[in-house]
Amino acid sequence: MISKGRSPVTYDHERIRHLNVARLDKGGNRFEVPIDPDKAIAYKHQKSGNLNEVLHQKKVFTDAKKGMLASETALKSLFGTADPLKVAEIILKEGEIQLTTEHRDKIREEKRKRILSLIQRNAIDPKTKLPHPLTRIENAFEQARCHIDEFKTAEEQLDGVIRKLRPILPIKIEQLRMNVHVPAVCASQCFDLLKKLGDLSGESWGSDGSLMAKLQIPAGLREEVIDKLNKATKGSVEISKVEEIQ
Repeated sequence: MISKGRSPVTYDHERIRHLNVARLDKGGNRFEVPIDPDKAIAYKHQKSGNLNEVLHQKKVFTDAKKGMLASETALKSLFGTADPLKVAEIILKEGEIQLTTEHRDKIREEKRKRILSLIQRNAIDPKTKLPHPLTRIENAFEQARCHIDEFKTAEEQLDGVIRKLRPILPIKIEQLRMNVHVPAVCASQCFDLLKKLGDLSGESWGSDGSLMAKLQIPAGLREEVIDKLNKATKGSVEISKVEEIQ
């Protein structure tokens, strides 16, 4: 087994309590980098962000809470480089993000509120054609024992939560379908974004590399989705034939 590291870097107890890390076990050794948890989640799962902003320190540890630095010998042997940024990138891509209980609970609560808000904005009782009160949705959410994944966006989890609520609470989501045309210069980058924003169908790629597709979304997310597409394409996206789906 490779040496566990060099002299420890000292942390105060308060900082250790709130320390979030990305961790990778490799070659019988553990490697960790201290991270900003929200930025690390976006970097790993949403493929966005700046690695320099993700890391709290440009150092690789065998045990970040104890301040034990990984040796350059270990890094070169197992990662092929001792560059902490390159090693950190591998750890984030291949390893796991370890959140403190406090931060995990905070993220889950924020996403729970976001999901409940999305349901209230977009769902109706199919019998009365009226929205459900928030309290009724919250009660059904608790009864269904819905699980919140801190590593997925609220939008990505919405359909799964609604499926669990339907046996308890009659729900219908008003839907919109829109035709989207993304220019070639940003088409490949926007493809994953479109899949996250809603149900994508009828994709076709133009000879110039542009992307045309149909995107189905909850009606209440219309302005938010259009805003995200405009930001991602710097205003060059073309959206046409927006229609309600019964």
